[in-house]
Amino acid sequence: MIRHARQDDFAQLLRLYRAVAAVPDGLARTPDEVSEAYVAGFMGKAAADGIELVYEEEGELLGEIHASRVGIASLAHLLTDLTIAVAPHAQGRGVGRALFQGLLDEVMEQMPHITRVELFARDSNVKARKLYTSLGFVEEGRLRARVNNARGEAETDTVMGWLRPARGFA
Repeated sequence: MIRHARQDDFAQLLRLYRAVAAVPDGLARTPDEVSEAYVAGFMGKAAADGIELVYEEEGELLGEIHASRVGIASLAHLLTDLTIAVAPHAQGRGVGRALFQGLLDEVMEQMPHITRVELFARDSNVKARKLYTSLGFVEEGRLRARVNNARGEAETDTVMGWLRPARGFA
C-alpha cells in the first residue's frame, strides 16, 4: 500500500535509509551519513512544501520517495531534491515504480502548480535511468565527475526532468 508518510514512520525510515546506504552505491550517502537529522530534515521539508510517500506491506516500510520545492518564486513550479529508497530485499518487485507513479499521480491530481519534477541519476545506474525514462523523465544533461561512487571513482550524473503533460483539447 502506498500512503503519505507520517511522523511515526521516522524510526522505520531511518532504518530503511541506513539499509539502502549500506549497499554500495545504494544511495549517495554512506550509512554514517544517514543521521536522524538527515531523515528529520527531508521529512520536514516534504511535509512543509512537497511530497513524501511510503510503500508499506504488513506494517513494514519497504520504500519511500520524497521531493520538495526550493522556496524561490521563480522555481515555484518545480519539485526537486527527489530521493527514493527501496529496501534491498524488496528491490525488483515494483516498489520503486509504484512509488514514482504515486508521486507523479499526486502531482497531476493535487498539485496543478507543479509542472516539473527533476532528479539526478548516476550514469552507472542504468536500471534506474531506464525506469525513470519509462515514467516520462527525459535525460537533459550530464554533470561530469559530479559524484564519487563507493570505490572512490568520480562518476557522471545525468539530470532528468519530467514535465506535466499539456492538456489536450476536445
